[in-house]
Amino acid sequence: MKHILMACGTGICTSSAVRERVRKLLDAHGYTGFYDVTQCKMADVPALSKTHDFVIATCMMPGTLDCPYVNGVPFLTGADATQSEKMLLALMSAPERISA
Repeated sequence: MKHILMACGTGICTSSAVRERVRKLLDAHGYTGFYDVTQCKMADVPALSKTHDFVIATCMMPGTLDCPYVNGVPFLTGADATQSEKMLLALMSAPERISA
């Protein structure tokens, strides 16, 4: 089970829109039931990243995190999301992290 942290400014609207696009992508690639998503505001990312496999964020990320970061802006804007999708799928196929 992959634990995904979905972050935006307030943890509500923007991350909800990105979450839906990410869910569709992951489910289309056979990951249904193999992930969960926690939505949060950017201020909570440093503390929550310790217990998540990676973070997808629509804002600039702080310089130091305890997990990998995926740029969520393309999922929100409809711009070319190829790089973000590749990184997301690579992280989904990577071995599980041992959470703190």
